[in-house]
Amino acid sequence: MNVSLSTLAMALGAAYAAPQLFALANPKGYADWMKKFSRNIPVGVFLVLGGTAWFLYNLSLESIADFAAFKSYMYLGFAAIGLGTCIFVHDFLAVRGLAVLLLLLAKLMVDTGRPHLGDSHWVLVNQALAYVLVLAGIWLTISPWRLRDWIGWSTATEQRIRKGGVIRLVFAVFVFVLGAVVFKKLA
Repeated sequence: MNVSLSTLAMALGAAYAAPQLFALANPKGYADWMKKFSRNIPVGVFLVLGGTAWFLYNLSLESIADFAAFKSYMYLGFAAIGLGTCIFVHDFLAVRGLAVLLLLLAKLMVDTGRPHLGDSHWVLVNQALAYVLVLAGIWLTISPWRLRDWIGWSTATEQRIRKGGVIRLVFAVFVFVLGAVVFKKLA
């Protein structure tokens, strides 16, 4: 995927800010939606199929000489795993789909930031965030119920929702500003 570091950072900042604005504007609605997320099958199917499509796209870009003869079988196998997951693994499907997307997003972030590592120390923020996403993706893959528990804790009171929303919104704005100001100069 060919995207600039500036565009990626601004998109990430905006995408991360949107739920925080919802949390601040409607804490009860946010809490209700978040508490249903872990077991939301339609959202899970969307996330898993989106992750599967993105993974297959990444696979299509790879030039694996050792596996060139098997590439079409790999497409079929990975597509079958994605579809099979949607059909047979409904338990915490949304969390599992989110984990896959976090891992794929981290790959995109590292690949996009790597050419600019020598240009600005601020690129390390992007790279560090990518590795945090990798750890989160692994953690959610291993124990998806922990997201449900964390959501329960973080949405237990309106005060927690508001404080968490403000902290996450500040971080989202920080990432957006990095993209709009600092990373724009790197293009």
